[in-house]
Amino acid sequence: MMMAQKLGILLVNLGTPEAPTPKAIRAFLRPFLSDHRVIDFKRWLWLPALYGFILPRRPHKIRPLYDNIWTKEGSPLRVISEKQAKALQAYLDHEDRNSLVKVGMVYGKPSFNNALDELLAENISKLIILPLFPQYSSTTTAAGVDAFARSIYHQKGLPPFELIHHYHDHPAYIKALADSINLEKDETLLFSFHGIPARYEKEGDYYPDHCWQTARLVAQHLGLSGSQWLLSYQSRFGREEWLKPYTDETIASLPQRGIQKLAVICPGFAADCLETLEEIAITNRNLFLQAGGKHFRYIPALNTSEAHIALLADLIKKKI
Repeated sequence: MMMAQKLGILLVNLGTPEAPTPKAIRAFLRPFLSDHRVIDFKRWLWLPALYGFILPRRPHKIRPLYDNIWTKEGSPLRVISEKQAKALQAYLDHEDRNSLVKVGMVYGKPSFNNALDELLAENISKLIILPLFPQYSSTTTAAGVDAFARSIYHQKGLPPFELIHHYHDHPAYIKALADSINLEKDETLLFSFHGIPARYEKEGDYYPDHCWQTARLVAQHLGLSGSQWLLSYQSRFGREEWLKPYTDETIASLPQRGIQKLAVICPGFAADCLETLEEIAITNRNLFLQAGGKHFRYIPALNTSEAHIALLADLIKKKI
């Protein structure tokens, strides 16, 4: 008798420290900032700076930021990612699909290697890799592909596999974002995406185009005019020029432009994390209010919402 075919699903995110301590933050930053996908400077130039200055100092600098968002269950990104996997598993089980869902982080735990080993140990007949980055970038999706390639380097019996490359314009994704917004009267909407160095776009990374398409489609779905929404890029690192306009500079300038009520959504993040819960909801909120703004609202990531889990399931079913 033939065994029923089993589908393996690997949800991929970048990762998070194990604890809000300098030691744990350093252990996370070391592989992250050593990855050529993230920082592509020449190794002889970058590594001395990384090990001589950044890793000794930066963990202490950003520790308070992690303290601001840490939960009793742990890192928000890890907690939410694991809940997403459980919710997706339950969704697929309800549809009587023989599947197994695991989370793998490119940097940190649960590790990509362990997640893949657990899936392969179940004799899956097909593997679907779903990076939770709606907009493709060489710094995110491609980093996940690299992690997969490293993980299978010594594997002999690898089942067929497929990659979900992006879903920045998927109708269910656009609708889920739009339905989560509920824009209030006189409220301006800001789409804030994670930035990348500006030269990456010149070198072929079409991430900015995906970001613009997402924002435009959501604004169109909501019936917003061009004056009711803006787009910016956050989380820049180092002295190099990144994609503009910058989120912090944009937010600080808005009250002077007559915008007193602001709602911010970060569509590039499938799960809330340091960059949304601290950088946007705390630091940039304070920037807006200190600049004279009256009302600031952060719109949470899709996280484990029913619409988000249904979207992920739909992406997977199209690959079966």
